[in-house]
Amino acid sequence: MRRLTATLLAGAMMIAPVLTPAVAHADTPAKAADAGAKKADADTVEVSAVETAHPVARSIPFHGTTLNYTVTPGTLTIRNDEGVATASLFYVAYTVKPAPGAPPRPVSFLYNGGPGSSTMWLHLGSFGPLKIAMAGPDMVPAAPVKLSANPDTLLDKTDLVFIDAPTTGLSRMIGKTEAKTVFGVDGDLDAFSRGIQRWLKVYSRWDSPKFLIGESYGTLRSAGLAHLLAEKGVQLNGVALVSTTLNIGLLFQANDRGYVNMLPTEAATAWFHNRLSPRPADLESFLTEVRTFADGPYAAALAKGTAVSAAERDAVAAKVAAYTGVSAQFVLNNNLRPDPDRFRKELLRGERKTVGRLDSRFLGEDADAGGEGTEYDPTDNAMTGAWVSTINDYLFRDLGYETNLTYRPNNYGAQEGDGWNWKHRVEGLGGQLTADTSVDLAAALRRNPRLKLLNIAGYYDMATPFFGAEYDVKHMAVDADRQANITYKYYPAGHMVYIEPNSARQLRLDIEAWMDTAK
Repeated sequence: MRRLTATLLAGAMMIAPVLTPAVAHADTPAKAADAGAKKADADTVEVSAVETAHPVARSIPFHGTTLNYTVTPGTLTIRNDEGVATASLFYVAYTVKPAPGAPPRPVSFLYNGGPGSSTMWLHLGSFGPLKIAMAGPDMVPAAPVKLSANPDTLLDKTDLVFIDAPTTGLSRMIGKTEAKTVFGVDGDLDAFSRGIQRWLKVYSRWDSPKFLIGESYGTLRSAGLAHLLAEKGVQLNGVALVSTTLNIGLLFQANDRGYVNMLPTEAATAWFHNRLSPRPADLESFLTEVRTFADGPYAAALAKGTAVSAAERDAVAAKVAAYTGVSAQFVLNNNLRPDPDRFRKELLRGERKTVGRLDSRFLGEDADAGGEGTEYDPTDNAMTGAWVSTINDYLFRDLGYETNLTYRPNNYGAQEGDGWNWKHRVEGLGGQLTADTSVDLAAALRRNPRLKLLNIAGYYDMATPFFGAEYDVKHMAVDADRQANITYKYYPAGHMVYIEPNSARQLRLDIEAWMDTAK
C-alpha cells in the first residue's frame, strides 16, 4: 500500500540554481547540515538536532508566464512534551513571494504513505514545479531522467511542503530515541503533527490557509491529522485524499467487504484491457452498474457463506465473470472471492501477461504463466529506478543539499520484527484495535463546518480501490450539512493519478477549484 508523468515538455528547461549557504533556524546556532554527524555510514550516522534550511531561487515557464519560486530543502526538529529532541524531519518546501499587500498564501503539506514510504513519489511526480514525465503506462527510460517544468503544478495556487516520514528519505530519529516510537499509527500521527506545527512556527505561517494532501497510507494519516491538529489549535481549510484508505481492517482481504470493494476495480481493469464481450461503450456508466451488483447480489451471496444455494452461487459467479473478464469456473474455484493477486495473474494469463497492482493498466511478464500469483508489480517496477536516481540527483547535485545521510526511498523494514502498530486512540473518542481514522475525520468535519474534503480516486487502482474509498467516506458519522462539504473526483488512472497525463491536467483544475471553496 505504498503510496504509492506525459511526454517531456517541449522547450522546458532547468533554470540554473542560485545557491545560498545552508542556514540554521533562528533558535539554533548556525551549523552545517547534520553537523553532529560522526560517521558517513547512512544507517549509523548520528543525526544532529540542529535544524537546517538551504533556500535556492528558481523559476519555470508556466502557461505563457514565468513562475518564480524558492525551493528549500531542510530539516525540522521535533521534540517531545519534555522538550527532548526525538526526530529530524526532512522536507522540501516550494514557496512563492506574495505580492505587496496580498493576503497570506495558502500552504499545503504533502506526503506519501506505505507505511514506510518516503515522499519522493508525490514530490517528483505530482504538484511540484518540476516532475518526471511519463508518456503512459510503460517503463520510464533509463538514466538520464529529466525533470521538466510541470504545467500541472499547484504552486501558482499554494505553497507546497513535501515531508518524508520518520526513518524514510532523509528523516531520522535523534539520539537514543527508538524508531519504534514512530512505527505505528499514533506515533506517526504525533510526529507529523509536531512537524507541521514546527514548520508553521519557523516560517511564521500560522495565518496562512492550510491544506493536507496525503496519498495511500498518507490518507489514513491525513484523516487522523485533521482531528489531531484541530485539537492542537491548527484549523485546516481542507483535506485532499489521494487513493484513499481510512479503515485499514476493511482493506485487508480477510473479510467479505474487501472483495465487494475490489470488484468494480477489477471490472474497470477488464474493460481497459478489452476482456469484456460486449465491451460497454462508457466506463463510468458500466461501473455504476457494477457498483449496484457488488453492493447487492454479490454482497448478499458472500454474506450467506456456505449457506448460499448452488443456484445463487452459480448465478453470482457467472455475473462476476461477465463483469471482470475471467471464467465463471475461476470465480467458483475461489469461492466467489478471487484474491486480487490471483485476478492480476488470471486476467491475461492466456497472453502470458499480468496487470499491475498500483495501476492495473501496466503490464508485467512472469517466468511462469501457470503460477497462482504475480511475481512483481509492473507499476512499481516501471517507476522506481527513475524516481530513486532523480531524487538523489536533484537534492544533492542540482540543489546542492549537503548531508552524510543516504536518501531512503522507503523503510519497509519498519513493518518487520514487532511490526507496525495498527492500534489507534482517537483523542476524546476512545481506542481502536485496528485503525479506522474515518472516525477522526468525521469528528473534524462535525466540529469544523468550514472544513472541506476532497476524495481523489483512480479507476485502475488495485491497492486502494475506489469503491472501498467510497465506503469508508460514506460511512462516516456526519449529517447532511457536513456531507455537502465532501467532493468525489475520479480519473482513468491508477494509484498515482498524477502520472497519467490527461488525468494530471484535470486533477490540477479540480484541486484548484476545490481550494477556492475552502475558505
